[in-house]
Amino acid sequence: MASFQKFNSFVAALANKVHNLGSDQLMVALCAAANPPVAGNAVLADLTQISYTSCSSRIITTTSSTQTAGLYKLVLQDLTLTASGGNVGPYRYVVVYNNTATNKELIGFYDRGADSTLLDGDSQIIDLDQANGLFNLGP
Repeated sequence: MASFQKFNSFVAALANKVHNLGSDQLMVALCAAANPPVAGNAVLADLTQISYTSCSSRIITTTSSTQTAGLYKLVLQDLTLTASGGNVGPYRYVVVYNNTATNKELIGFYDRGADSTLLDGDSQIIDLDQANGLFNLGP
């Protein structure tokens, strides 16, 4: 998957205790190429999402939220999306957001490069980097 791009507001949200990344429920939102997320978006309501009527759960499982020698790393399990009862998409952007936070604050997103549609019965793995984590903070 393409590199992770954080939303500008994410930095302030961390500093203002909006996120508890070790325990909050993180989810993905999907956006089409016609409605891309931009760095200035802050909350889920800022996005135009696709329909999830035929989409499986979008909840991400946190593997670890740790720091070692001043370097913090958030590692998330890969997420498998499955279309059931219809197609899902098209979508190009995979957005990670905090579903626990009051305003569903955005964290960051991946640009997959082009729109794609998940056909009824098909699955796709959202590959979240297990070695490097979603992101690192620190030295």
